[in-house]
This record gives sequence, C-alpha cells and structure tokens, in this order.
Amino acid sequence: MFFGEYPYKVDEKGRVPLPPKFRRQMREGVILAKGMGEKCIAVYPVAEWKRLSDSLAAKAVTQANLRKLNRAIFGSAFSTSFDGQGRITLPYPLRDYAGIGDTAIVVGANKCVELWSEDEWKAEKTSAEEQASQIIESFGA
Repeated sequence: MFFGEYPYKVDEKGRVPLPPKFRRQMREGVILAKGMGEKCIAVYPVAEWKRLSDSLAAKAVTQANLRKLNRAIFGSAFSTSFDGQGRITLPYPLRDYAGIGDTAIVVGANKCVELWSEDEWKAEKTSAEEQASQIIESFGA
C-alpha cells in the first residue's frame, strides 16, 4: 500500500527519486503509464501491473473494444527500474502528458504511485478533498 505526498526535484535528465519506503515495494522494477482520466503518471510495481493486465483480459468486452483499451493503456506504458540513487527516468511523452517540469509531486494512491505537476496536483487535491466525504457517504459508511 502506498500513501503520502512528497515533492521531489526532477533533474535535467528527467529522473526523479521515489521515497525509500515506496522503492522497497518496487524492487522488481516499475511500469509507468498515463493516469486513467487524470493528467498524471501512474507508477505500478510489476506485480500490480500484471494483476491489472490480467483483470483487463478477463473483462467481458468485445474484442474490438479490448484492442482499443489495450492500445490506450499499454501503448503509452514504459518499463523501468531504479538507478543506484533511487531514481527512475520519466520518459518525455509521459512527462509532457502530465505537464511535469522541474518538480514532481509523488503521491501514494494505494496500489500504485502517481506523479503530478505542482499545478495539476493542487487542483486535483482540492477537488478530491471536497468530494471525499460525499464519496464515503455513497458507500453507506
């Protein structure tokens, strides 16, 4: 489980560190992908990415829709690992998509980690905090 919020500098080569407690759960490497519906980069441990892949393959959708979904999700994904200083390289297409410049906000999002630009995260955090109580109430809690 990943949680917390951490600002990190992105170096001139597009590398960003992740918190050490996150890296321990990502020893096998990570998969970077576009956030689903949000302008962020999702960072998945390899095992979680496999679970996501298996789950998508098991869904009852037409073959044409499954192909489109696979292209959207897997076509823009990248596999990477940590360097000796605990950094991962953010491929330019994903950095551009998320609008990440010289700072990335690293956010724990339960089963994955998300990387946000400062401005996008500020807006998303405000929106999420405003809607959180309504979402919890919809669960019947």
